[in-house]
Parts: sequence; structure tokens; C-alpha cells
Amino acid sequence: MKTPQPPELCMSITPQELELLMLEVEKEDPIDFADLPFKEEELRELIANHLCEMADAMENFSEEDKRLTLLAVAAKLVLENLVLHVQMLRQHDVPLNHTTEALLSRLRGKD
Repeated sequence: MKTPQPPELCMSITPQELELLMLEVEKEDPIDFADLPFKEEELRELIANHLCEMADAMENFSEEDKRLTLLAVAAKLVLENLVLHVQMLRQHDVPLNHTTEALLSRLRGKD
């Protein structure tokens, strides 16, 4: 008799548990899905599954390589989010807030 297998795991968490964690984080910093032609729940499910697949692909990585990879992915996503946010503000002629303007000015000074 076969022992029942646990649900597919990624880094000791199921995609469904990751979705719940995403919702918890969103309580502090909600995502504006605006008028996207997708259901929020489906997008969360897609992303949770994708991230779990990425984590599973790193199964044979050392702990240090896993941390560095996840940090690099997070940094790329934060950068992409910043770029998209600034582009959206510019498209709608919305002035940048002081913090964003200061950050961009500091970055321009490094050119």
C-alpha cells in the first residue's frame, strides 16, 4: 500500500500557501489591479505556481546560491515595478512625489 504523498511543495510551501502569504503582504501594500482583463485570484495562482516551479528548479543549488538567486529575482522585480510606475505616472502627467524625484535625481547624477 502506497503512502499518500503531500501536495507538491516548493521550498516547504505549497503554491496555495504562497498565495495566502501574498494576500497577507497585500494587506499592508495593496496591489491596484485596476481594470485588467484578468481575475486577481488567477493572477496570484499563476505567479505562485511559477515561483514554486522556479524554487523547485533550484533544488540542487547550495543555500547561498538559492539566496543570491532569490535576491537577484526580487531586485529585478522591484526595478521593473519602479520603471513601470514612473512610466505610468509620466503617461498620465502626474508629478512624481518628492521621494521618487529625489531618487531619480540621485541616479541621474551618477550618469
